[in-house]
Amino acid sequence: MEGRRRAVGTRFPVAQCRDREAVMEHPESYELIFQAAAVDDVVVVRRTDRTGPGGHPIYEDETGIVRAEVSGRGEVRMLASGGHQAHELPVIARTAQV
Repeated sequence: MEGRRRAVGTRFPVAQCRDREAVMEHPESYELIFQAAAVDDVVVVRRTDRTGPGGHPIYEDETGIVRAEVSGRGEVRMLASGGHQAHELPVIARTAQV
């Protein structure tokens, strides 16, 4: 909590949640499945050492173009890796069988 002052006994729930989250085990990789017209598109993403805006790990594909923050409950937030990107949400995020 550098740079923050707090009264004695005051708690910061967000910091506590992030501390609990850091202790959780997160899968090494996920398969993000996007529904396409003919065949579903599957992209394998691997965990990075970064966390997203929600405090969850960021996963990205081998090109670094597809990036997603995945919570411990499997909730996915797609993240832009460059300007003017608007990713579709995947239909399913499942632990990759690597």
